[in-house]
Amino acid sequence: MPDMHIRTARPEDDDALARLDRAAWSTLHAVQPRPQPPYDPFFNDRFGPRDHLVAEAEGRILGYVKLGYPTPLLANAHVRQIQGFVVAEEARGRGVGRRLIRAAMDEARRQGAVRITLRVLGHNTPARKLYEAEGFVIEGVLPGEFLLDGAYVDDVLMGRPL
Repeated sequence: MPDMHIRTARPEDDDALARLDRAAWSTLHAVQPRPQPPYDPFFNDRFGPRDHLVAEAEGRILGYVKLGYPTPLLANAHVRQIQGFVVAEEARGRGVGRRLIRAAMDEARRQGAVRITLRVLGHNTPARKLYEAEGFVIEGVLPGEFLLDGAYVDDVLMGRPL
């Protein structure tokens, strides 16, 4: 998508990001129940606009990636973790996700991180293929960690150096 750009989220993106998150909800990637009204704000005390990069084209948000610390421990401060990642259905397969992942790695480096990790559900093949194509490797598997749609699903831990 040539006119797409990646930027840091802004407070006024809250509603658009919340709608995108709800529209993309699926047990392919979500372990929480489907959101129901009244909806919570997208941004909260733990994760604000500064923790999100958004892909935007023609004034419309096409996806986001949330970047945070895996733990509050100082001994772990050199690591960043992708803690949320969504691409709008109509933008999938067009390079949006790849650009968001690369932007997250660039931002993690800018923040001084030397390593980046993520967790992905074992049955989320499209996401796993993207992460692997971007240099992430499986570092661990928690077998049957979640019960989703009546089936036990693995939690796959992936990471890579920056």
